[in-house]
Amino acid sequence: MPQDNAERPDVTWVIDGLEGHFARVELEDGETVDMALASLPRGVREGDVIRVHLAEGDFTLEIDHAETQRRREAAQTQLDALNLTAPAGEIDL
Repeated sequence: MPQDNAERPDVTWVIDGLEGHFARVELEDGETVDMALASLPRGVREGDVIRVHLAEGDFTLEIDHAETQRRREAAQTQLDALNLTAPAGEIDL
C-alpha cells in the first residue's frame, strides 16, 4: 500500500509553563503534556507558540514568533478591556 508523502498541515502547541527542565505543553486538542526542555527549540518561553512541521515522516519544531506576538497582544487587549470595567478600590468577597 503506497504511503502518502504529501506534506501535512502544521500542528501548533503552546508552552503553558516552565518548571525546572520541563515544559508543560498544551496540544491542539487542549490536552497538556510535560516535555523535556531539551526536546524543544532553544530559548522557548512561557506563552510561546511552537509550530510542528510534519513532512516525509519527519518533524521539526520552531517557535512561531509572529503568532506568539499576535496572541500576546490579543490577550493584553482583552485584559485592558476587562480592567476598564473593573470597580475601583477594594473588592469584598
